[in-house]
Amino acid sequence: MFDIGFGELLLIAVVALVVLGPERLPKAARFAGLWVRRARAQWYSVRAELERELAAEELKRSLRETQDSLRQAEATLRQEAEAARSGLDGLRQQVEADLRPPEPAGEAPQPAADPEAPLPAPGSHTEPAPPADPAEERDGPRHS
Repeated sequence: MFDIGFGELLLIAVVALVVLGPERLPKAARFAGLWVRRARAQWYSVRAELERELAAEELKRSLRETQDSLRQAEATLRQEAEAARSGLDGLRQQVEADLRPPEPAGEAPQPAADPEAPLPAPGSHTEPAPPADPAEERDGPRHS
């Protein structure tokens, strides 16, 4: 901290002995030692506080950087998910178009069922009419 050599300390001790005398020198040395210890303790306290603040600031900066990278990763993931979703929608539409029966060339397309038409009541189920010929039922229809 201070650049004081042995010769300088010896000079200070001789001057203190001459000025203070042998009776008051030990008391003054203890007092000076006490103040030096207090100054060192205060210096170490300030230094430790600064180191804690710097460490806390470093942690905050690291946390901010991590949050930014997570936000970027989230945005990239959302973009990729949207691209995959649109690709799957296109694939679904293509599969639905492939599964649709082909329309005969001469006929007009039949309209889809009316979505506003009333649905049949749950208990009103009608049975198909029985075939007139029992042999036809067993063997299927005959073409002559």
